[in-house]
Amino acid sequence: MSNHLAIATVTATLQRLLQQSVQTSVEGARVSAARPDAQGANTPETGITLYLYHLRRNDAYGNADTPGRQRRAEIARRNQLAIDLYYVLSFYGDEGALEPHRLLGSTLQLFEDRCVLTRDMIRETLTDPGYSFLADSDLADQLEMMWFELLPLSTDELSKIWSVFFQTPHALTVCYKVTVVMIEGREPGQRALPVRDRRVGISPFGQQPMVEQVVAATGRYDPILTDSVIRIHGRTLAANVVQVRIGGVEVRPSQVTETDILVPLGAVPQSALKIGVQGLQVIHPPVQRRAMVGSQVERGATGSGLVTRASVYRGVESNVAPFVVRPTIRRLQLQQNPALEGDPRTANFEVTTDIPLQPGQRAIISLNERNIEAPNAYVFECDRIDETTATLTFQAELLQPGEYLVRLQVDGAESVLQVDQNPQSPTFEQYVGPVCTIT
Repeated sequence: MSNHLAIATVTATLQRLLQQSVQTSVEGARVSAARPDAQGANTPETGITLYLYHLRRNDAYGNADTPGRQRRAEIARRNQLAIDLYYVLSFYGDEGALEPHRLLGSTLQLFEDRCVLTRDMIRETLTDPGYSFLADSDLADQLEMMWFELLPLSTDELSKIWSVFFQTPHALTVCYKVTVVMIEGREPGQRALPVRDRRVGISPFGQQPMVEQVVAATGRYDPILTDSVIRIHGRTLAANVVQVRIGGVEVRPSQVTETDILVPLGAVPQSALKIGVQGLQVIHPPVQRRAMVGSQVERGATGSGLVTRASVYRGVESNVAPFVVRPTIRRLQLQQNPALEGDPRTANFEVTTDIPLQPGQRAIISLNERNIEAPNAYVFECDRIDETTATLTFQAELLQPGEYLVRLQVDGAESVLQVDQNPQSPTFEQYVGPVCTIT
């Protein structure tokens, strides 16, 4: 689900993609998200206007926005709305040089090559300094896929759009639909627990802790590794004693506030961690309290009066929140088989990870050649994992000679490539490892 910045994030991402594309087609072209204006104030001399002219509820998710309610109309879950966005793209430029036609062709080619709005596209837009006002957008976390669709509008429909919305002379135009954008309501659903017991007493725990998000302490989009510090964000997290349960093991956090908890994963035994999706809970352990027993009244010498009794009550636990632990390649060994000159190579890769894989997990190795011109890329899958192991063997074939960057992916969690941070290096800010060489 996405917050209120979802629509603006879609528009900004489309604008950024178009701007990158048209610069190679027509020099000096720019993309504007403003409304085409009759006076030309918002219309570029050479470029594209990207205008959101309509939206409607998505039919496939027609019942997704029906709020779940309990008795007395209490909302049981957060509301959500699924919508489709309709954009009109207009093209301007020198008609003699066919600049509008060239821009139209570049746009059609772009949306055919990139018909899906991926998470990487959205994250790159959110990190762009020009869109700093979208920093709080969480559209990249939406589970539903978003894609572009060219609308086959007739001439009559296009003329209505221009006459009703813009009331300005017609320009070369094409319309696209983006589907589906999920917008989630701000108010969370609430559901009370059933009454377990009836006693008169005072408890120090007024509410259950709620975990909303688990990210790396260094940044929201930074990877989480086995030696990372994670930040747990939520509500009612602080208490006299706080523990965090990860993989069945409870550890003490390094820092606790009402809304945030910091936990170094180095304090968690590696046997409790696993590569891929991992769950955690915030625990407020049981404490001893004194309660007045009303159902079993102990009479004193006078035969009246309530007596307090010390009782140990169960602590409270938060919801289970997921986070992804990425693997780290500790050792990479390559055994290349003999081959004739000019023939494709075959090889066996032996990869050792920092955390052993469990039976049933799926591992993939990706090779990308460090070559600017026509680099080769390969993906190979590991044999079925039937026992706990930290060493994986991959059989690779049809390889071309070259130097390759190596990545390991386990259940969708991908290892992080090393980046050269030396400003004096010729490979500054480039991926430099892990690498292997096929001769």
